[in-house]
Amino acid sequence: MARCSTNTRGNRLGVKLVVAVTDGEWFDTLRAIPDLAEANFWSPSATDFKALQPGELFLFKLHSPRNFIVGGGVFAYANVLPVSLAWQAFGRANGAASLIEMRQRIEKYRRGKGDGSPGDFSVGCRILTQPFFLEEKDWIPVPTTWAPNIVSFKTFDSDNADGKALWDGVESRASRQIEEPREEPRYGTPHLVTPRLGQGAFRVVVTDSYKRRCAITGEKTLPALEAAHILPYGEGGAHDASNGILFRRDIHSLFDAGYVTVTPDLKFEVSRRIKEEFENGRHYYALHGQELATPERVDWRPDPSKLSWHNEERFLG
Repeated sequence: MARCSTNTRGNRLGVKLVVAVTDGEWFDTLRAIPDLAEANFWSPSATDFKALQPGELFLFKLHSPRNFIVGGGVFAYANVLPVSLAWQAFGRANGAASLIEMRQRIEKYRRGKGDGSPGDFSVGCRILTQPFFLEEKDWIPVPTTWAPNIVSFKTFDSDNADGKALWDGVESRASRQIEEPREEPRYGTPHLVTPRLGQGAFRVVVTDSYKRRCAITGEKTLPALEAAHILPYGEGGAHDASNGILFRRDIHSLFDAGYVTVTPDLKFEVSRRIKEEFENGRHYYALHGQELATPERVDWRPDPSKLSWHNEERFLG
């Protein structure tokens, strides 16, 4: 468990919390989904969100006059995505039963017709892990400093009275829903919570870490790109950026099947089996030996041990 320290915010020892106004239908849809691992708290406007750092709490309240905080989650990541790709990444975790319903709801806030017509537009995505939804008896009244004209969100600081009260209120009600390993009791001390990325968050983080370009071909047509697990999730691999590579869809399929791999020294290799089995593959062999493009952040670059696993256990040679 990571704790906020003087290295993260100057001389501060606390953390920030955001309280955001939620769409009631979004809330009702999500709280009906059992064992929800992640949620996309979308904004109808394609704006960046920089109010929190990963591990801080993102809380949501109902529209007035029901001025209560009714749930929240651990903030993991934020970006801007076309609504179609937000749906592909999160599905019903967007708080809608279908892409058409999601579009209609967003268009309503954009003052559009909301008729589900074709097309695409971008929305702001605030990705939450370990989402929790409070029972009505546990709803938390908004702080007295909450202004009635707030339509988006307000940031609170646990170093201040309102923020500390919010932290304590959430901890007393939802601590069992925000599971995190720890060696000793927290005793109410505000701290960062390590976000556990789900499948949707993994896809979004990996896509952004490679600047929305295939790591081998440089392809940047976003709908044609997919985040590949190096060590498959079903075989013990985590939804971590260091266990992912952004590939064009066909290369992703070949990677999963073992017809291509990436060596620990980041070289792309193509199996001879493509030619033997399919009498084809000239385009892929032209990429053999090419160096993988890697993320700027060191902790997002492919884990060499996972690449070794893929070379030894999955690659067909």
